[in-house]
Amino acid sequence: MSSQPSVSTTSQPITFQTGVAQKIVAPAADAAWRVEEVLEIFNLPFNDLMFRAQQVHRENFDPTEVELATLLSIKTGGCPEDCGYCPQAARYDTGVVAQKILPLDTVLDAARQAKAHGATRFCMGAAWREPKDRDLEHVEAMVRGVKALGLETCATLGMLGEGQAERLKQAGLDYYNHNLDTAPELYGDIITTRDYQNRLDTIDSVRGVGIKVCCGGIVGMGESRLQRAGLVAQLANMTPYPESVPVNNLVQVEGTPLYGIEALDLLEFVRTIAVARITMPKARVRLSAGRRQMGEAIQSLCFLAGANSIFYGDKLLTTGNPEVEEDRALLAKLGMHTRSTAIDARCEVTQSEV
Repeated sequence: MSSQPSVSTTSQPITFQTGVAQKIVAPAADAAWRVEEVLEIFNLPFNDLMFRAQQVHRENFDPTEVELATLLSIKTGGCPEDCGYCPQAARYDTGVVAQKILPLDTVLDAARQAKAHGATRFCMGAAWREPKDRDLEHVEAMVRGVKALGLETCATLGMLGEGQAERLKQAGLDYYNHNLDTAPELYGDIITTRDYQNRLDTIDSVRGVGIKVCCGGIVGMGESRLQRAGLVAQLANMTPYPESVPVNNLVQVEGTPLYGIEALDLLEFVRTIAVARITMPKARVRLSAGRRQMGEAIQSLCFLAGANSIFYGDKLLTTGNPEVEEDRALLAKLGMHTRSTAIDARCEVTQSEV
């Protein structure tokens, strides 16, 4: 990829260096997927790629089933990190006001509403670099309360300190989300306040205590197709690969360094979903951020490419809101149904399967 201009901002400029785009961090020699192999899949004719992805999807899942997951920000804004895409970073003027952690009752009310709308997984996110022990006490109570409602639990809290993964496991946490964001060779252009190894270490710590992993990335941040292949290879070569793989299309927010960057072609996003499905056949591939900007046709192609999970209902209300109704209408048009509230372990990844 050729050098791109810096994005104009008063905060942290993002500059893509000439030559860096084609420098790929190679996986280990015994890795299941080489970056070049993943790139070859990316480069398939579109119809061939979709056909192959749908074949893999049908071998491992009911192709008409979609998992509904709801995400709640339990602590918004004020994050000390400098992720170039994130409006919650304190250093960027994005209009996001820092808030304290939500009360337990507020979180449980949101979880009840999510379950009433059909969600089977409830994800709690906090804008922290890493939680303090006193913060973790609140999260543990939330996890226990949400589990008691019969929902799968997921949390994304940043990096974890010593013993914190064990505490979350004891509280009953099912999944921990910690995205790699992008390919390792591009990472330093997007984030400077932590490095790639920090992310890998956090994933290892939660995996080590038996918490399932939710890990994916963001596309549309100026990366090349080769770098998208590098991200997918990093994910697919984890042992085991993540049980859930959220694929986000950058949502540009004014005030962040990546605001104004050239948007990714949406068919390239569909290709990314398909490649994730082929290389991680038993994972839940989640159509995540940016879905609202895609329209029904692109979302439908993503389902055809193997996406079988979505974030559902950005605003949790006691009655159906327009976004919930739009999702229900689209799934009905496609003849798709939602995952049962009963936990279906049939297609979860285990160490022996990968």
